[in-house]
Amino acid sequence: MNIYIFTLILFTILVIVIELLLYAWRGSRDLSRAKVTSRRLQEYSWDNCWSDVHGEILKTRVLSSIPLLNSMLAKMNLVGRLETLVRQANAPYPPAVYIMLTALLGVIGFLVGGIVLKNQSLGLLAALVCCLLPCVWLQTKKATRMKKFAIQLPEALDLIARSLKAGHAFTGGLKLAADSFPDPLGTEFGDTINEINFGLSVPDALKNLGTRVESADLHYFIVSTILQRDTGGNLAEITASIAHLIRERFKFNDKVRVLAAEGKISAIILIALPFVMFFTILKLNPSYIEVLLQESIGKMAVTAAMVLMLCGIGIILKMIKINV
Repeated sequence: MNIYIFTLILFTILVIVIELLLYAWRGSRDLSRAKVTSRRLQEYSWDNCWSDVHGEILKTRVLSSIPLLNSMLAKMNLVGRLETLVRQANAPYPPAVYIMLTALLGVIGFLVGGIVLKNQSLGLLAALVCCLLPCVWLQTKKATRMKKFAIQLPEALDLIARSLKAGHAFTGGLKLAADSFPDPLGTEFGDTINEINFGLSVPDALKNLGTRVESADLHYFIVSTILQRDTGGNLAEITASIAHLIRERFKFNDKVRVLAAEGKISAIILIALPFVMFFTILKLNPSYIEVLLQESIGKMAVTAAMVLMLCGIGIILKMIKINV
């Protein structure tokens, strides 16, 4: 590898590592509860939302604690999706950290594959896999959080319905649910209450809640609440009915999952069986497999078999996937 390219790669790694260490050091200095509360209040304050350039009340997008990097990332459309993903996953760091971490892992993967293993193609593949790791982690964290939110939602809606029947206001019911449930439901409802308390209308705050949380059941509740405010009706009964429907849907999904369990186990066995047989024969009688691995006709047979297996796996997965 060219010495200049190698020096540039090492310099890039050094800069990214220093930025990550500085960010971690700055974050470790702000651990007191008073500072955390002050920072959360500042996010909704007038001074933080006021824009002198455009003369509008806007909420500042903080993508990085570094001003120059924050202004650069704010102009990229792709960063907006990453910002939404980071917020939905409730990740502890802003998007800039994960962008730098992606670049760092990509460079490390390329160095390991290209220099240590002395294979440029393997280095590019390793770099691609390493670059996807932060995104995969965020997606997994988001999916886990959204699943937990869906489980908490029926109980929260019942609590809001009982609060409305007791004579409390709708915002009071939301506040009670936010205080009674942990993350993610308590956190998201708490953010909605903060937006309402700082002047945002209830429909707009609920729409923001629907944007932050990907849940069809929550969208039903939001649409029903907004329509009730426009047309009237008993919001307590509507909320209780939605909670009952969500529970019944959970029961139905559990029944479908049980009925489809046999098909899923059969699919796993059918997919794993060829590979188990291949490695077993390779261990017991290597000469029997050498024809497939060394001869041209064997390689063609293996390629055709892999293509057919992929088609079969796709058909099996399509058959066992039941959308309710």
